[in-house]
Amino acid sequence: MISKPKFKICRRLGPGVYDKCQTAKFSASSKGTAVGARRPKALSEYGTQLIEKQKIRFSYGINERQLSNYVKKATHIKGAGTAEKFYEELESRLDNVVYRMGLSPSRRASRQMVSHGHFIVNDHKVTVPSYALKAGDIIKIREGSKVSKLFEGLDIRLKDYTAPAWMVFDIAKLEGKVLSKPKNTESFLDLNAVLEFYSR
Repeated sequence: MISKPKFKICRRLGPGVYDKCQTAKFSASSKGTAVGARRPKALSEYGTQLIEKQKIRFSYGINERQLSNYVKKATHIKGAGTAEKFYEELESRLDNVVYRMGLSPSRRASRQMVSHGHFIVNDHKVTVPSYALKAGDIIKIREGSKVSKLFEGLDIRLKDYTAPAWMVFDIAKLEGKVLSKPKNTESFLDLNAVLEFYSR
């Protein structure tokens, strides 16, 4: 788990890193440049790749070793684009799927929820946030956790929430399902730059 001042990280890497930074308050505080402040230097190719790597680390809350392993796995699998496979590895983490389904306000919160045993995957309790899900897997809120304050008002929270097309969550049954492989529709992360960083 990565714990550092979030606003400071967002100013350096961009507001897409944390949900907390995607607010009007953060936008207002980061607008403009103080008089006399130095202009940022143009980044080298290496510097740009390093920033993209950090974006992924902080966005998904993973450490350097985990990220490196995901890159290695993606580059060794045949029959698919490396960047596409890399994205699938990141998005298929159980903590991320819980977050994407709208069951937690952040990935950090979803990691804690998974670690505390609030979820069942295919009828087995899983407490490992990095657990890799695949198409067809069913995620349920554990019976004893349904009365937890964590899930109070979940139906209201999910009323206007739209989950990614590759998953679905049934509020009546309190269970979700991974329908297919994750598809990258985001422009915030430059996955190819990260792959190039590790290919050095």
